[in-house]
Amino acid sequence: MADPLRTRTTYFYELWRAGTAGILETAGSTFLLTIAMRAFSAGAFAKAAVAGAGSVGLLLSPVVVAFVTNRRWPPSKAAARILAVGAASFFVAAAAPVLPVFVACSVVGMASSAAIIPLLTQMYQDNYPEKERGRRFSRTVMIRIAMAALFSKLAGDALSGARLEGFRWLLVVFGGALGFAGFCLARCPTEPIPHDGVAHPLRALRFAKEDKVFRHTLVCWMLMGFANLMMLPLRVEYLANEKYHPGQILSVGMIALLTGVIPNLARLVLSPVWGYLFDHVNFFALRAVLNLGFAIGILAFFTSNSFWGLIVGGVVYGISNAGGDVAWSLWVTKLAPPERVADYMSVHTFLTGVRGVLAPAMGFALVSRLPLGLLAGISCAFILAASALLLPEMKAGRKARPGAALVEEISD
Repeated sequence: MADPLRTRTTYFYELWRAGTAGILETAGSTFLLTIAMRAFSAGAFAKAAVAGAGSVGLLLSPVVVAFVTNRRWPPSKAAARILAVGAASFFVAAAAPVLPVFVACSVVGMASSAAIIPLLTQMYQDNYPEKERGRRFSRTVMIRIAMAALFSKLAGDALSGARLEGFRWLLVVFGGALGFAGFCLARCPTEPIPHDGVAHPLRALRFAKEDKVFRHTLVCWMLMGFANLMMLPLRVEYLANEKYHPGQILSVGMIALLTGVIPNLARLVLSPVWGYLFDHVNFFALRAVLNLGFAIGILAFFTSNSFWGLIVGGVVYGISNAGGDVAWSLWVTKLAPPERVADYMSVHTFLTGVRGVLAPAMGFALVSRLPLGLLAGISCAFILAASALLLPEMKAGRKARPGAALVEEISD
């Protein structure tokens, strides 16, 4: 049972940190890539590096967990220190606005916020009660989404001109957001992660080998995640590149509206619903429904030639992403023993990082050879295949591991 005082303290600071998470979300989804394209005329490699910046942090997450475990640092305090490095990197990028520095500092800044995710999941496992975990997490997500939508609108309107002359102040804001997030995490109570002997970055991979259900779910997530991450940065490419809209150049504000504001408003409305469902229904069925939503959203966005088609695609993607927020961040608490949540999560985030680095690069490489509609269809096929692989677990009505939360079946 989580201690009530620890729960209240963690929840209080997580509510405050959620606002900064929303600001940083717009950095990874919209503004850093737009700055690279419009302010620096970046090539394919630089765009792929910026788009995959967060994935670099996910790749490093097993190293981070092992390092923190060996040093006996409380996870929240360790996360605060890592975010301080990310904050400094954005300040450097604002001070030296040249493409190589911008790309390198963007990677460091966004990687820092992604590398700490397993540490945060361990904090949620330890400090949030089992039956409230999804609900409390979804409430912080609502604040994050609202801030992301608001900031997308304000920052998109504030940036004007073909080369975004005011982008440096935006980098300062991103650095400040990381700094405040670290301040909040440093005040959340956590205990060092237990371990038997010296932890090393590869030790967590043994859980994927030993746990069949965990391994099977990781395979399904790889198929779905690769397809989704391949198309995600192409939303900005599709809207910002004139070749897809001859004679029409969309403003930064319009790009932010279609990729940030509209999807985030849909996420905001549905986030508490998905939080409740995560706590009460079969996880594998929930994941399959989310996959279907992502597939529909991709098809609607990239195959429609109308403004309303873009809106529908954004709304459906936002609805699915609301559930994806909760499921992606907390699903290992359904399977892992409580003391191994950070290890399980580090395997998940590492594989997410692998596809997050490769998928955007493959997307940008294929988009010059294949029509966007065909590429969207291929992505949807991968997503549907991932959903089909979940059917055995859904039919078996899998239960959680001893000590983890119960995975309940959906009632008729």
